[in-house]
Amino acid sequence: MRSSPLGLTVLSLLHLRPLHPYGIQRLIKQWGKDQVVNVSQRASLYRTIDRLLEAGLIAVRETSRDQQYPERTVYEVTEAGRAATREWLREMLVAPRAEYPEFPAALSFTMMLLPGEVEADLSARAAQVRARLAELAAAAEGARELALPRVTMLEDEYRRAVLTAELNWLDAVTAELRSGTLTWDFETLAALAEAAS
Repeated sequence: MRSSPLGLTVLSLLHLRPLHPYGIQRLIKQWGKDQVVNVSQRASLYRTIDRLLEAGLIAVRETSRDQQYPERTVYEVTEAGRAATREWLREMLVAPRAEYPEFPAALSFTMMLLPGEVEADLSARAAQVRARLAELAAAAEGARELALPRVTMLEDEYRRAVLTAELNWLDAVTAELRSGTLTWDFETLAALAEAAS
């Protein structure tokens, strides 16, 4: 099985104790891991659990039935899963992977909009980035008050660094758009594309 952020998360949480899927999802949200791992669709969690089970990285610990709830399957990590967790973790820490987020893709076609539209959109994005940075700062303060070890907040620290760099870039580009030093028109770009082909 290929590594994935959600697979790594499930395996890591099962290192703590056996859990059923709802318990896994609840812990992901309680610990704020839903900010770095996409669990918005419960089906993706179940698919990941099925793949981990097929690969022998987790096993069924027990299945229980309560009259108030549907059947619950509790999973535990296997020795192969423990080894895979360490391998995946080290692989993800060492080797940058090509990721294809939406924002750079949208930036690559910015010329399809007018400079004023792009300035407005990037300014709106900058406001959202500022809000996220404020949320992360509040979370960091909460972690300090709880005396949590720094290692438990490394992903938030990284996200703050990345968002700060993005905000600096957004502010610089929107300033250039506002001043008119960064501008374009579609006709000129279309003519350049035609000449290049």
